[in-house]
Amino acid sequence: MAVVLALALKAQTDTLRVGPVAPVSGKRGEPVTVKLDLKLANGYHLNSHKPEDPYLIPLRLTWDASVETVHVKFPEPKHERYAFSDKPLSVFTGDFSIVSTVKPKNAGFGVLTGKLRYQACNHNSCLPPKTIDVKVPADIR
Repeated sequence: MAVVLALALKAQTDTLRVGPVAPVSGKRGEPVTVKLDLKLANGYHLNSHKPEDPYLIPLRLTWDASVETVHVKFPEPKHERYAFSDKPLSVFTGDFSIVSTVKPKNAGFGVLTGKLRYQACNHNSCLPPKTIDVKVPADIR
């Protein structure tokens, strides 16, 4: 049983990865753009930010109180059929990007922090929901 749990935890850790995030710079209170490049392991999908059913866990990106979130743009989701659902699901697969526009509230060198929450699934089952910490180097004047 411990081996199965260890393998499941390793799969969850390796399922979704955030690529290197470019530093941002700008002025306090003015919009800056943050692009997150995501890599999802083969054979997995994530529910989109607008899943078809309320019981499905959506992909969410939130930022801490040091910024005002202006907009979060997700790619166009795919609609795919899986054996466990009577209708197609709104999902993300493979490599994709999320682009977020935020207004920093404070000036200085620092880090913008956010959270990316998701649930990865394959054709047979879903891993437990997970949250990844997002850190973006920032130079705000």
